[in-house]
Amino acid sequence: MEFFFCRFYSLSARGFGMSDGTLEFFRSVGALTGKDACAVSWAHAVNSRRELARALTGGLHMLEADVILRGRDPREPVMVTPPTHTHTHTHTHTDLLTVHSPGSPCSLEAVAPSLVLLEPVLSEKMFPVWINADILTGPGGRANPLKAESFLSATADLPPHAVLSLGWTTGWTAGAENPGYSWDMVQEMEQICRDLPHAVTFPVRAALLAQSLPQLCWLLQQSDRFSLTVWTSTEDQFSLQDLRSYRSRLDVGKIYFDLPDSVRAELRGTSAESE
Repeated sequence: MEFFFCRFYSLSARGFGMSDGTLEFFRSVGALTGKDACAVSWAHAVNSRRELARALTGGLHMLEADVILRGRDPREPVMVTPPTHTHTHTHTHTDLLTVHSPGSPCSLEAVAPSLVLLEPVLSEKMFPVWINADILTGPGGRANPLKAESFLSATADLPPHAVLSLGWTTGWTAGAENPGYSWDMVQEMEQICRDLPHAVTFPVRAALLAQSLPQLCWLLQQSDRFSLTVWTSTEDQFSLQDLRSYRSRLDVGKIYFDLPDSVRAELRGTSAESE
């Protein structure tokens, strides 16, 4: 069976609802100082109680979880690390919601049941929630994106403090000329997001940023609700100078870096231990 994954980020401390007030929230609870989004740290594959406990005690800010649907009639969202999909380390949404707010829709089929389970968290406005989906085909993208209209319809009733993380499917090949995000790609994304009631962050691949500076700067400048979240894959190669070019051109509070601590520390001119 083929599974389609998307990501969800939740916050590891309590706060209040807002429209992309993520940095403001962390400052309000003393988890951050200043206005540099590069200071935000990330945990991935938080798909079990053990990984959740480790992340919560590690001083991390943003937690990522992967979800698939399991069973039949009714199918339930479970936490599992791809690509194994075994049941050994799976947990239901409800398991982890008792101690935190994990989970995400992994496909259009999973959106509704996932959001139902998140209702207690969303309604109390305890903290901002990010929900991610790749809704367009991007540079080198081979995977099929989720249908933008269908995904946005499914998430239309999210409260105002929820943040939509809307991206492109992408690919990168070592030693090849990898294209960046084209004008057509960013203009189509802007048109889709222009009238959305929620804040939007655009996940962009670090290895493709050198080829995309004018396009992504333009996109970010189209709305105060927009931000970028820079991510990387294990084998990707990119230059710190490429990332610094974005930091010098744009508001540092509008560019999150979902990158290794050592990279974020270099970007900020600090040591990894101080992160």
